Amino acid sequence: MSMILFACVVRVRDGLPLSASTDFYHTQDFLECRRRLKTLALRLAQYPGRGSAEGLAFSIHFSSSRDVACMAICSCQCPAAMAFCFLETLWWEFTASYDTTCIGLASRPYAFLEFDSVIQKVKWHFNYVSSTQMESSLEKIQEELKFQPPVLLTLEDADVANGVMNGHPQMHLEPAPNFRMEPVTALGILSLILNIMCAALNLIRGIHLAEHSLQVAQEEIGSILAFLIPFVACIFQCYLYLFYSPARTMKVVLMLLFICLGNMYLHGLRNLWQILFHIGVAFLSSYQILTRQPQEKQSDCGV
Repeated sequence: MSMILFACVVRVRDGLPLSASTDFYHTQDFLECRRRLKTLALRLAQYPGRGSAEGLAFSIHFSSSRDVACMAICSCQCPAAMAFCFLETLWWEFTASYDTTCIGLASRPYAFLEFDSVIQKVKWHFNYVSSTQMESSLEKIQEELKFQPPVLLTLEDADVANGVMNGHPQMHLEPAPNFRMEPVTALGILSLILNIMCAALNLIRGIHLAEHSLQVAQEEIGSILAFLIPFVACIFQCYLYLFYSPARTMKVVLMLLFICLGNMYLHGLRNLWQILFHIGVAFLSSYQILTRQPQEKQSDCGV
């Protein structure tokens, strides 16, 4: 009998399911476990990198790093080391197939459903290949679990009703992860410098235009706003790159839209090369923001 029954990949910050294995089990207990897995996925950001929710017949295991988590439903006979070795392998396969920008921009559930074939392949390997062939990987995971045990829950603890715990206040929780960002890159520093320069140019031109418009016409008001709004957007892009902020993707797209529209409006006051420079810097900054992810834990998969 298979010990790993179901697996899925979710985005940590909002629990959005990105891909999942085909479900062949339809017992009431299993369906209830699936429901609690979905609930637990919404709260993964509260937990450390590894955790297990144990029940009578099934267990849920999860392993997360950066903004991607892999989760699995296993039979209770499945060793924890085997489950986490499977999840680490799945994490590496997924992050090697899709970059952080694609993952961050995903807006609908199961946006990477084609990854199901990879999940099934890895799941089959762990279910039917002899454990002696994976001995070195399993020993490494066992050592890591001894040094840093996963957080332990029960399936009832994983259930939430109306946003509060379902009558089980005692949970082995560690502090919520600290969203420290990945190290700043040389290209990131360049984007910051260019963004500050663009912001300064927008501010100077906007103030200059306002000072020389004693009786401001309707068109001049629009031009002043077209300078000042991109100025604010450039400064906010710098903030988004340096510090973590919820809903980063939506904010990045919004700031990029403001800068593009503002520069298009200024077509008469700026030549084509100036406009392309400002928009190019905005796209570079947006890319740098989306690729610089929160660093919750060091990647420790050696499978």
